[in-house]
Amino acid sequence: MKKAVVPAIITLLVGLAVIAAAQQATKVPRIGFLSASSPSVISARLEAFRQGLRELGYVEGKNIVIEYRYAEEKLDRLPALAAELVRFKVEVIVTGGSTSTRAAKEVTTTIPIVMAQVNDPVGNGFVASLARPGGNMTGLSTLAPEISGKQLELLKEIVPKLFRVAVFGTSTRPGNAQALKETELAAGAFKVQLQYLDILGPKDIETAFREAHRGRADAVLVLGSPVLETHRRQTAELAIKSRLPAIYLSSESVEDGGLVTYGVSIPDLYRRAATYVDKILKGRTPADLPVEQPMKFELVINLKAAKQIGLTIPPNVLARADKVIK
Repeated sequence: MKKAVVPAIITLLVGLAVIAAAQQATKVPRIGFLSASSPSVISARLEAFRQGLRELGYVEGKNIVIEYRYAEEKLDRLPALAAELVRFKVEVIVTGGSTSTRAAKEVTTTIPIVMAQVNDPVGNGFVASLARPGGNMTGLSTLAPEISGKQLELLKEIVPKLFRVAVFGTSTRPGNAQALKETELAAGAFKVQLQYLDILGPKDIETAFREAHRGRADAVLVLGSPVLETHRRQTAELAIKSRLPAIYLSSESVEDGGLVTYGVSIPDLYRRAATYVDKILKGRTPADLPVEQPMKFELVINLKAAKQIGLTIPPNVLARADKVIK
């Protein structure tokens, strides 16, 4: 009797091990996506991220699950949303921007965090260095100091008599001071006077355009700003109403009616973020994955907006454009 029991127990244990292995093999990874914005504002970025996942063989709802959490511009909601993702025990948290990244950092030191776009990961204290992040965070940086110079150079070509430029930014945004400093250095080289106008809320956008007009600005340069990104269409419409050429950081602003953009391709960063998710799900640790610096920059011009303000874009500038909206 005992001899018959032993093989049966062994068979049972082997069967349980096979079932456990099968369950582990078919486990669908769950990742969290945390954003300070709303889905409509970052729709192009979301699609780029999903595209990146698809290119790597992940199909949402089939072999991967994404838990989306949006603060809808209510930044005080971010800590609770981040904590919710931790309670869900997601394998990875993907963040967009410094504010949501900080919220995720404050609720977990163990769950890997992939930054889809952060202007200065080292300066923000998210990673020890770009090459060796350390800790549980890695991802992509938008830090590109040369952009300010390129933007002012473009404005000089588009507006030959450029002398005064109104700079729109948000002083409370991490990295704003550095971006402004870089712009000031570039302005000195191009002999351009700057008028900085702080945008802390939606109501400040219209005020800023009035101040730019009062300061006799010849053009507007828009720094990275959560307020201005959320209200891209309003900003573009006011620029046209004020008949002021404006240059933006993201192509999405030009898609929404802005004149011209030169900067990092933000959707491309979100697409690249999927590669970090893939590596982490396959066993890599964030500490060993270097933070990637921008590789793709784009010049996008909206000829419709140019016509609305009576501006002719020089042919040599048009020839360099990655995309022209007619």
